[in-house]
Amino acid sequence: MSRTMPRIRPSGAVLPVIAGLFLASGLIRFGGGTAQALTEEIRHLAAQSDATQEIPAEPCPPPPDIAAVLSALQTREAEIELREVALDEREATLDIAREEIARQMAALEAAEAALESTITIADEAAESDIARLTAVYENMKAEEAAALFAEMDPDFAAGFLGRMRADAAAAVMAGLDPTVAYSISVILAGRNARAPKE
Repeated sequence: MSRTMPRIRPSGAVLPVIAGLFLASGLIRFGGGTAQALTEEIRHLAAQSDATQEIPAEPCPPPPDIAAVLSALQTREAEIELREVALDEREATLDIAREEIARQMAALEAAEAALESTITIADEAAESDIARLTAVYENMKAEEAAALFAEMDPDFAAGFLGRMRADAAAAVMAGLDPTVAYSISVILAGRNARAPKE
């Protein structure tokens, strides 16, 4: 009598284990360099396809209504750039003009200061000369001084007599012709008549 072996039925847990083993085997193969080789091959193919693709020479033209707007905007941009250049040039010109005006104003102020200094020196010199001449007339004999004052213009004579000491001026006036003495007196009296009273 022969013995028959009992048949073993696979249980439901064996199939998932086998599937897991196949999956692990595939992962090991990819991790072992196959994945890297596949990645390199994909990169190489992508680079070849990029190199063989032709870049269009001109972009496709925009629709007519958009083309008109783009053209107007480009024209406006060009005008604005020209205006900016003109404004920059004008600003540079104005800066140069301002510098020149400032330089000329400084030169004018220096010239004015020099002129004032010259006028002050001249006035002081003239005043010194007049004071010295007045002192000479005061120290002259009254008759000699009266003879000189009689020859002078009455305005000029009045200027000196107004500066002289009162006693010396009185002695000169006494030696003058009465008509000349009167005209000098009128000039002396009216010299300050027009001066402001307040």
